[in-house]
Formats: sequence, structure tokens, C-alpha cells
Amino acid sequence: MSLAAPPRDPHAPRFRVRPPANWINDPNGPFRWRGRYHLFYQHNPHAPVHADIHWGHVSSADLAHWEHHPIALAPTPGGPDEAGCWSGCVVDDGGVPTAVYTGIDRDHAGLGTICLARAADPDDLSLAEWRTLPAPVVGGPPPGLDVVMFRDPFVFRHGGRRWALVGAGHADGTPSVLLYDCGDLSHWRFAGVLLDGTDPVAAGAFGDRAVGWECPQLYATRNGEWVLVVSLWDADPWTTGYLTGRLTSTEEGGLRFTARHAGPLDHGRDFYAPAVLQEADRTLLWGWSWEARTAGETERAGWAGVLTAPRVVDVHTDGSLRVAPAPELELLRAPEPFVAAPGRAALPEAYDLTVTARARTTLSLLRSASGAELRVCVDPQEGTVTLDRGGWPRTGAEGTAPVVVRAPRATKPGVRQSRETELEVRVLVDGSLYEVFVADRATVTERVYRRPDDVAQLVVAGPDADVGGWALAPPAHG
Repeated sequence: MSLAAPPRDPHAPRFRVRPPANWINDPNGPFRWRGRYHLFYQHNPHAPVHADIHWGHVSSADLAHWEHHPIALAPTPGGPDEAGCWSGCVVDDGGVPTAVYTGIDRDHAGLGTICLARAADPDDLSLAEWRTLPAPVVGGPPPGLDVVMFRDPFVFRHGGRRWALVGAGHADGTPSVLLYDCGDLSHWRFAGVLLDGTDPVAAGAFGDRAVGWECPQLYATRNGEWVLVVSLWDADPWTTGYLTGRLTSTEEGGLRFTARHAGPLDHGRDFYAPAVLQEADRTLLWGWSWEARTAGETERAGWAGVLTAPRVVDVHTDGSLRVAPAPELELLRAPEPFVAAPGRAALPEAYDLTVTARARTTLSLLRSASGAELRVCVDPQEGTVTLDRGGWPRTGAEGTAPVVVRAPRATKPGVRQSRETELEVRVLVDGSLYEVFVADRATVTERVYRRPDDVAQLVVAGPDADVGGWALAPPAHG
């Protein structure tokens, strides 16, 4: 089943997760149940604006083809979530899939409650029906911390116990992640502040602009380290960051996160509120890509927002992020490439492009009537990739300056550092959603809205590069 909006809208992604119409924001509760992936998301089913938030729901057997399900969670009149079912996670609680989410009431001022909803029939592989508990398990932030923002629970396991993180912001402008012991999901014990913005590693990477850390996520890596993901909130959604480090138990019965490295989770301007799913052998991550156009354009389009392609995340030995597209995305490639060598080729509305450059190489992806080009410049000697989309201006104070990503110089596996230095880039485009993967080191997520007189043509300029490109094929099954 395609996730497509009407095909007449060239800006609408057709292969990434989004509802057929209206609003989507944060991905919530990625969860694997009996061999099938389930993904939920913030959704206003009535308009393309952030209001009246429900949980939308899709599922997939292969991460490439998604099926829509009925709305999973809806606000309960008179209940703790009557003004919105906001972000959270889904866990297996004794064989029952259970959503742990933020309930927003009519009088909230940034302070949510932690609510539960359970799958009505765990044997139903579609998990189509959910039942909310009438009372929250946590009614608000712990006393004495002067918390003015409290939301987005994330449940994980460490040391044989179940714990939860909650995003927070304090009255003095300090962002933090709060820790709870929740071995029994019905009874939560506050276990302290896991980390806050005064941490020197966090402060050095993120500065002091953020006044709250939203949507905290935590996953273990293959080398035993942990990665803490936070969404930086400065009275509005701003950007995302990650910290790598050690997670250890304390004598007081809590946990301590000792960070050693931090950086931006995504270098683009249209990525926020990621959610992770830790599997036995890997961790998957999805983010929300908002609209970078005017409210009027969005209203006329009748839809807003999309989730990114799933990404596999880990860390390198130096503590920096390791990130790559989920390999299942190759299932969407057409049987034959539309380009298999440097040169020129017409570009479809959705495609998967790979480039391995051994010398400075420029990819032109769009050309305007005035001659401006949307370009990706790959420079393996400098270890940089630059996205220049100046001819396609954005709305918002963040502007449209080129995005420059630096990646450590690399050689082919098993080859000593030599003249064969190369840099791999993969570009996933689906309508207006552009995702650029720089080797396995960084990503850039941006929204680019093609105009009617733009020419979507690939032009590769450079003396030494391997190029492959595939159109994304319509899903063959749901």
C-alpha cells in the first residue's frame, strides 16, 4: 500500500511514512512485534497544523513497504490527555504492547503527565486497537527542581532493570534529562537528573541556546558504549544532538551517564524529534522533517510533515556517530538503474543516488530557469561535502546558507592511506524530502520544493567518480 498523497503534488513524498493528509510530527514508539515493525507518529487528523494531536499508526514487514492502520491513540474528553496524546514510546510489558506517552490537559503550560495505553489484543498482529488507562502513572515533574517543561518518556533496560527518561527544562533555562526507575510500569520512582546542559561535553557541543531537551532517546552500541539523543528546544523546536559515553549504576540506586563526545545528530535544517528502536544486532532511527515553506502553501497542499527514511545508527571508535540508510531501503530501487556512470540523466521525483568520489566531484540535481543549481559538492581530499541550495530559498530565520559537512578522510577497506582517498555519498530524494548521507559519518536532511519550471537533471562533473542511481519503484505490496 503506497503512502502517497495525490500524485499531482510533486512535493509529497510517496515512499516515506506520512498520513494521506493533514499533519504529522514526531515519530513515536517504533516497535517490533512478532516479526512486524510498528511505527506511530503525532498526527492531527483534521488539518495540516499542530493541534488536536493523536497517534497515527503504520506497520511493515520490511521497513520499505508500509500499511496504514486506524488511529491508535486519541485524546480522551475529560482525561489527562484531553488536549493531546504527545510523544512517547512502546514497550513489551509482560507480553502486552504498551504505549508510554505524554498526556496534555487543557490547562498545561509545558508540563505533561505520563500515561499508559495497552494493546487490546496482543494476538492481533496489526495492533489496531488500544485502550488507555484512565489515570496517569506520573502526574507531573518531581518537586524541588523548578521544572517548567516535562514530557516525552522513553523506556529502556539497563542492569536487568527497566528505566525511563523524560525530557525537561528548568526555570533558570537549563535543559535536562530526568531519570525514573519503572520496573513496574504502574509505579515510577524518580531517580535523579541523568544529564543536563551544564555538562561540559554537552555545553561544548550545543552551547546554551536550548532551554529544554525534548524526546530523549538512549541506545547501547556494539562496543558497550551508550548514545543519548536529545532534541534541542529553545521555546520552539530547534535542532538535534547526540552524546556518546558510559552508563553506570550509582550507589544511590540510579544511573550516571558520563559523556565523552557530542555533536549534531543531523546537519540539515529540517530534522527533529528522532525516535530509536534497539534490536538485538542494530539500532534504527527515524526523524521528523517539517515543512520549510509558508503556512499558506502548506494549508493549500492539505498536508504537512513526513518521517525520514529509517537509519541504522551506532558509534565509531572515536565516539562520533555512525549512521547509514537501513539496507532494506534497497528494496524500493527499480530493477535497473537510470544512471550507472558519470554524466547526465533525467531525475525522477523519487530516487536513490550513490556516488564514490576519488577527486573533487559536483552533482547538480536541479536547475532553475535563471540558471541556479542545486548542487552537492564532494571533496575527498578536504573530507567535505557541501549542499548548496541557494537558488531554492527557505522560510525561517535559519536561512539558506550552504551546509558543509566534514568527514574524516578514508581509504578503501584494506588499503593504506594513499592517493586512493575516496568519499562516499548517498542521496535519497522523495518529493521534497532530501536526505544526504556522508559516508557513514553524517546526514543532512532538508526540504526542497521543486518549481514548475525547474529542470530535475543529474549532471556529474569530476574526473574520477563512480555513480549509480535508481528510481524508487511503487511498492509491490502493503
